[in-house]
Amino acid sequence: MTLLDDRILEHLADESWSSPSLIASSVYIEAPEGTIRDRCKLLADAGMIAPIHRNAYEITTWGQLYLDGEIDAAHQPYPRKRTIL
Repeated sequence: MTLLDDRILEHLADESWSSPSLIASSVYIEAPEGTIRDRCKLLADAGMIAPIHRNAYEITTWGQLYLDGEIDAAHQPYPRKRTIL
């Protein structure tokens, strides 16, 4: 987990859903949209967020528990490597 991951989770906790482009426009997040998109894919693989529509995500129960300090991310599934076909 990185500081950017924490900010993405916090943003999704405050909103009902969001996309990488909307997250990138947040005044609290200073990262390019492509980087946020990549981190969202990894967070989804780890079960912290879930895709709800093509390019939109929502926080999961695990993601909220992480933000609340109830679980340690080290105990979550490690994101799978994506292969390009």
